[in-house]
This record gives sequence, C-alpha cells and structure tokens, in this order.
Amino acid sequence: MMNNNVTGQIKTSYRTLPGMITNILRESILAGELSGGVQLKQEELAAKFSVSMSALREALKNLEAEGLVRFYPNRGAMVSELSAVEAQEIFDIRLFLELGALELAIPNLTQADLAEADEILKKADEETLRKHWSELNWQFHETLYRSANRPKLLALIQNMHNNVERYMRLYLTTMHYQTKSQAEHRALLNACAQGNIKGAQKQLRKHMVDASKNLIEYLS
Repeated sequence: MMNNNVTGQIKTSYRTLPGMITNILRESILAGELSGGVQLKQEELAAKFSVSMSALREALKNLEAEGLVRFYPNRGAMVSELSAVEAQEIFDIRLFLELGALELAIPNLTQADLAEADEILKKADEETLRKHWSELNWQFHETLYRSANRPKLLALIQNMHNNVERYMRLYLTTMHYQTKSQAEHRALLNACAQGNIKGAQKQLRKHMVDASKNLIEYLS
C-alpha cells in the first residue's frame, strides 16, 4: 500500500502535478509497494491524489515511457513485470551506456567528485536500512558519470537503472549481495582515482556482469 499522506506531497500548481504524481508512483513501484502485475485503477488514484484524470494519465504515460507501467486493452494501466530475458537486455544496454559514460567522465573527475563518491560508499557501509542500499548505489554511479557532461546519456542510464532497481532492492535485501557490491565499487573508484579508463571499465564490466547474472538467476 502507498503512504496515505500522498496528497500532502502534491502542490496546487497544475503544471507540476503530473511530475509530482510520477515521482510518487515511481517510488512506490521501486520500493515494491506497487508490485509487478498490479492494476493501477485510475479513478481511485485520481481521487487519492485529488487530481484530474488528465493529470493522472500524463503521469502514467511518463511511467510507461520509463518502462515501469504498461497499458493493456480492456485492463488499463498495470505495473510492468520484468522477465529474466528483459532483465538481461536491460543490463546489456546499461553496460554499453555506462562504459561509454565512464570513458567520457574519468578525464573530468575532480578530487571533490572522488571524495563525494567515497563518502557515499561510507554511508552505504553504515546504512542499516537495506531499502536505502539501491538508492546509494545509484548515487555512487551517478557521481562518477555526471562528469561526462552528457545529461541525456545520464537520463537514459537512470531510466535503465529504474527498470531493474525494484528487483535489485529485493535481491540486495534477500541475497546478501551488499558486501560484494561494495568491494567492487571501491575497486572501481580506485581505478577512477588513478585515471585508469580501461581499468575502471574492466571493474565496471565485472561489477555489472556479476549483478546481472545473479539477478537473472533470482528472476528465473
């Protein structure tokens, strides 16, 4: 179930309503509160958010573009379900995009960027709420990639990340993958700090191939 206080998160400006609804529903999907296959009853959601049907539909269309919602004839909008085959394709796409982002970013990384990434890893080590691990994972990778100065590329990577994040959250929580992931993150950060593009790409490839293999086995 979603938090009943959702209406408190929505402002009155119509121009921002679809974006706000998109954010709230996205987080509910990524957190597993709205699981794959759940029907999104539009009239009920519009009433819950106290918004028009047009604002709600725009939000659902945004989520459809991100791959988190699908529309079906006679059934309306439903939270998408991810198969092992789809997960493999998403990781393949992510690998191509993220290897490229890393190559563009490393020459521009500053000491401040590296220190921020290191601080994120320290927070992940200390984090006791497992549901926050995936969020910190994205923050770490985003900190490295944003120096590529390619906002559209970063947006594509984030969309791909969101498509598997809800499953990675569950996987990280149940399969105790966090310790291994943190070690791989530190190896990646060390290569970035040395300006070693090929070494960093090798670490990233290993990190993502291991994650995809384990998640696909989990989904199969």
